[in-house]
Amino acid sequence: MHKDLLLLGSEALRKAAMNENAKEYLIANPILFNTLKKAADRYIGGENLNETITKVIKENKRLFKCSIEFMGENTSTIEEANKATNEFLRIVREINNQNLNATVSLDLSHIGLAISKDLAYENLSKICRENPNIEVTISAEGINRTDDIIDTYKKGSKSFENLSITMQAYLYRSKDDFKELVKEKGRIRIVKGAFETPKKLSIPRGEKLNSVYLDYIEYLLSNNHKCSIATHHHIIQEEAKKLINLYNPSNEMYEFESLYGIQTQQLINLKNEGYNTKLYFVYGKEWYLYLCNRVAEYPMNIFRALADIVDNT
Repeated sequence: MHKDLLLLGSEALRKAAMNENAKEYLIANPILFNTLKKAADRYIGGENLNETITKVIKENKRLFKCSIEFMGENTSTIEEANKATNEFLRIVREINNQNLNATVSLDLSHIGLAISKDLAYENLSKICRENPNIEVTISAEGINRTDDIIDTYKKGSKSFENLSITMQAYLYRSKDDFKELVKEKGRIRIVKGAFETPKKLSIPRGEKLNSVYLDYIEYLLSNNHKCSIATHHHIIQEEAKKLINLYNPSNEMYEFESLYGIQTQQLINLKNEGYNTKLYFVYGKEWYLYLCNRVAEYPMNIFRALADIVDNT
């Protein structure tokens, strides 16, 4: 009974995350925005890059590699897309200027994909070209954008060696997509998948999905292909450790990745055991979708969110 309710809550939160009207209403309502931001603060680097850089420096000193993403998606004008692109260029420059052990992550729809593939590619190229030594990872988005994202990545991989991509293990189509992605040299970041889809398009959470996820990881490790093991699932992390010990990939070829503020102790343990680790930071004001997805992954976190709101009032 409790499991069914948690599943129902999770599905509702994922649907809420994709509601553009709700997001716009939240951003325009200062009281609601400031109230819910108290819950979001647990999971985000801050509202601006400077706040996030401060946290990244701290985590670098603790020997964590970091990823930085300026939150946002679905920009509807060229001006908005270019403004977001300029912010990502600023991230790259700050990583370089402050000699941070960090990479950049972004949604293609944030830099123009919702307008045109050409605009998104043009802006992505600027970001990759800014510093070829800093990795740029394309994040996953809704199933309606998967084809365009993969096409853009494959095109970009021909010109930029610092470009990598996120693949969602829960999509049935990923079995075929994976065959194409491994032909490129860029890192493949494997996530389970957090977006709401019609049931026939994705594998439900559970043992089958865990097995599929690990199959992708094993292929990448056994072929010494760059990969990011982006999961908080303790069992998967333990199984991935066995695969790393079995195949002994080159040091730069793999990393365990966790989102900032979620089950960080597990990542600390992995780091202390000698495995490569990475913390994923996001920042900005468009944290609505991000907060919904974080709580959807474990709906009991709704009580943590309520406590954060009350404790910071």
